[in-house]
Amino acid sequence: MLRLRLASLAALAAVAIASPSAWTQESAAPAPAQSTPAIDPVQKEAIEQVVRDYIRAHPEIVVEALDAYQTKKDEEERSAQAKTLTSRADELFRSASSPVIGNAQGDVTLVEFFDYQCGYCKRAQPDLERLVKQDGGLKVVLKEFPILGPASVTAARASLAAQMQGKYLEFHIKMMGLKGQLTDEVIYDTAKQVGLDVDKLKQDMNDPAVVAELRANMDLAQALGVQGTPAFVINDQIIPGAVGFDALKSQIDKDRAG
Repeated sequence: MLRLRLASLAALAAVAIASPSAWTQESAAPAPAQSTPAIDPVQKEAIEQVVRDYIRAHPEIVVEALDAYQTKKDEEERSAQAKTLTSRADELFRSASSPVIGNAQGDVTLVEFFDYQCGYCKRAQPDLERLVKQDGGLKVVLKEFPILGPASVTAARASLAAQMQGKYLEFHIKMMGLKGQLTDEVIYDTAKQVGLDVDKLKQDMNDPAVVAELRANMDLAQALGVQGTPAFVINDQIIPGAVGFDALKSQIDKDRAG
């Protein structure tokens, strides 16, 4: 990553060297258009050498520049996330098409983006079940986010289709408890085990509502900058990774306290 960033910095420096005015350009009224004289090759080489020598003598400026750049990007990302959390709150916390467990009228809402092939999601599942069991005021919104391959997509579609037969939670918990490689055969066998009509399930998996939900989740995750699973959202906080019961409970308590 550092090499990549250094390469980017070097490219920017090359542009600046080729056009020295880029270093000192001020926000003033545009000057009349005029041709830019070509830089003398000898002068260009001398400028490049000065830049190289300065960086060698002061390598810390590269690190400082990268740190400043990363800080700026992080701030921009947090600002964009905050705007999305506000502008798309209904879609995130109150979507009628997303499965809900716990208290549907709860005073605190926790959203999880997950994938059925994600080992960390499976690790986090007992924490969620424990939170719901202990906290009668907690609403958990489940966002199917199949990013780990074709089997993940099949599992997500089957899970949403199971909701049409009133067995989403049973299927979801059973799927989260599976170990080993996930295949279509395993998915449909699991559906049979929880009492689903598999023929109807396969038909419902192509329902426009199922497709729309998955597309909406993908779009929402992208807007929020969610790149992996699990990812949790509690009010205005995005919590990436399987952080454990205590961390989630702490954030829930903070949100409830206001």
